[in-house]
Amino acid sequence: MTSLAGIEEIMRNYWIVRGIKIAMIALVALTVVSFLVMTLWNVLIPGIFSLPVINFWQALGLLVLSKLLFGGFRPSAGGGPRWRRRMFERFEQMTPEEREKFKQGMRGRCGFNPTPKTSSREAEAQA
Repeated sequence: MTSLAGIEEIMRNYWIVRGIKIAMIALVALTVVSFLVMTLWNVLIPGIFSLPVINFWQALGLLVLSKLLFGGFRPSAGGGPRWRRRMFERFEQMTPEEREKFKQGMRGRCGFNPTPKTSSREAEAQA
């Protein structure tokens, strides 16, 4: 029978090995994507815009720069499915009056208002 210390050692080694595997997969993925960026740049951009070809390290830098400028390092913008699920759960817990008030508020914010706005002159004429 193995001792508790032996099991702890096995678990520690398991997490170390798993961390190394994840790091290796990330490194391979980054390398493949960098080569893809470099290849696409070198095939398209010099012919279209007369810019110079780039090497692997420039492609990697371009990839990181574009990620920082346009995507950040979060998994997805807006929280993805978790945000949608949380909003759906909140909506389901609302009373019908609260739902209607929420819908009216969203229509006003999103620029969609199915009821036509009456001008001040029309409102005075109706009164």
